[in-house]
Amino acid sequence: MSTTTLAAAPAAATDAELLRAAADHARRHDTASLLGALLPGLDGVELRALTDRCRFAHTALLVFPPDADALHALLAGAGLAAREAPRPSTVVRERLAARHGRDAAGLEVGILRPAVTGAGGEGRVVEVFALAVPPGSGLDELAAHERALQHEAHLGFEVVRPDPLVLRGLCALLDRHGARPDGGGYNPHEDGTVLYFTVPAGAKAGCPRIELYAPGDHRELLAEHLARHRAGQPAEVLLRQLTGAWTTQALGAFAELGVPEAMDAQEPRSAEQLAAAVGADAETLRSLLRYLAMLGTVVQDGGGFRLAPAGELLRAEAAGSLRPLSLLYAGPFYRSFGELAGTVRTGRVAFDRLFGENHFDHFARDPRLAELFDRSMAAGSRMFDPLPGHPVVRAAAAASAAGAPRTVVDLAGGTGELLARLLTAHPALRGVLLERPRVAAAARTFLDGAGCGGRVECRAGGFADVPPGGDVYLLSRVLHDWDDERCREILRHLAAAMPPHADLLVVERLLPDDDSPSLATAWDLHMRCNVGGRERTAGHYARLFADAGLELAGHEPLPLDARVLHVRKSAS
Repeated sequence: MSTTTLAAAPAAATDAELLRAAADHARRHDTASLLGALLPGLDGVELRALTDRCRFAHTALLVFPPDADALHALLAGAGLAAREAPRPSTVVRERLAARHGRDAAGLEVGILRPAVTGAGGEGRVVEVFALAVPPGSGLDELAAHERALQHEAHLGFEVVRPDPLVLRGLCALLDRHGARPDGGGYNPHEDGTVLYFTVPAGAKAGCPRIELYAPGDHRELLAEHLARHRAGQPAEVLLRQLTGAWTTQALGAFAELGVPEAMDAQEPRSAEQLAAAVGADAETLRSLLRYLAMLGTVVQDGGGFRLAPAGELLRAEAAGSLRPLSLLYAGPFYRSFGELAGTVRTGRVAFDRLFGENHFDHFARDPRLAELFDRSMAAGSRMFDPLPGHPVVRAAAAASAAGAPRTVVDLAGGTGELLARLLTAHPALRGVLLERPRVAAAARTFLDGAGCGGRVECRAGGFADVPPGGDVYLLSRVLHDWDDERCREILRHLAAAMPPHADLLVVERLLPDDDSPSLATAWDLHMRCNVGGRERTAGHYARLFADAGLELAGHEPLPLDARVLHVRKSAS
């Protein structure tokens, strides 16, 4: 029987005929021949890469029996035997509901996977989605439409040893050959992630869709896949963008109530248990958790919820905790972002207009906000990971170890997170940290706790007090806080204090020179609205350095979309 029966069945085709064709297809085809037919243009290397990483696992279709007995009769007629009860299909149920404008709760869709044997003896299944259509259910028109067009028919390939890198590579290869994202989902009932693609024009496999099935929870990649799918649906894209404020507040409330601390990453807990632990209303908390499950912050597991890796970062004591950042973004910065139109209209900083002072002074007046801000700066500390290995730092450390002491000067270095990393990695180096008095005192405590306080002098002062005579100067996430004129002033103070041999390392996010996506683009808007600064391109920074008698020697990538800019005193 031809494979075209799966994709182009006549309107009069019965469920029994379609099921027999699907079973025959699953028995007769192999991975390499199907991929070659589905993706015309694959070369030998690409085909080998695909066949090494995924295998043809099933042929799938949707049938519409009135009840369970009729479903088993259909399977028997196709020579198939189901040994287990159907499992719920959340993915197909949601797709049907969206396609036909129905409530998903009213669509009872199950999955059965009767086994078949492939031509080479391989174990395969026929993936049978069954939507129950009892007499009088009002679903006959939906069933007739789906039976004729076979939207849910597909060829499934299971990814072998899935990890994010492999999955992204497979998706990129499919995209390169014309397969386009067509939805997908995570099925908690079997802990599997499904990525659907439409087959490219010219495909000869006779089926409209490809499925990549990855065992496990890969919802971060799934979100990227669904976003690409929605790119052609402007109304949904815009609606999700308009509700972005809800996400900020949901994450902030989750952190503020202490729910992450009451949850576990392994064992699910019910909404009632969590509400009792944090003093919340159980039904409203359940609604919040369902929303966060959709975002991938928590995982809905049976009747309870457990923390996803992203949610664990909202715990107060988590390494690199983002909890302080979530409270700032859902708190004072959320309020000032509500005045963004005024900033765009006038160029004035909304935060200053709303609170009557800049955010540094405002936070300094409130001990809780001051602590939140200091801790939030550590949230991005992962971008510092490569800096101890930077050639400038290694050269200074080598000279210091050889008996020529070298000093690292961290300007506005917060509580000393970056300086501590450099000094811990290189015990021969010494350090100086310059900060406001309150922060300098906190830095002393942090650096002592990190075991390098004996090699650091913490000084209280401003940018006019840059310590002279250092060998390596650090300016991390400082310049983006200020406008160009204030940056020039800071850099001139720095250039006056730097000896001719000294190096300056500047850590910032760089705006791209083209339209490529970057976190810097979002942060640029934040800085203008809430802080009074801005993000800049590498060329813009080079001009600011030149105005202060400095020159940009180069820049290298850091995690979290940051860069480290290497700056020297100008030779002229």
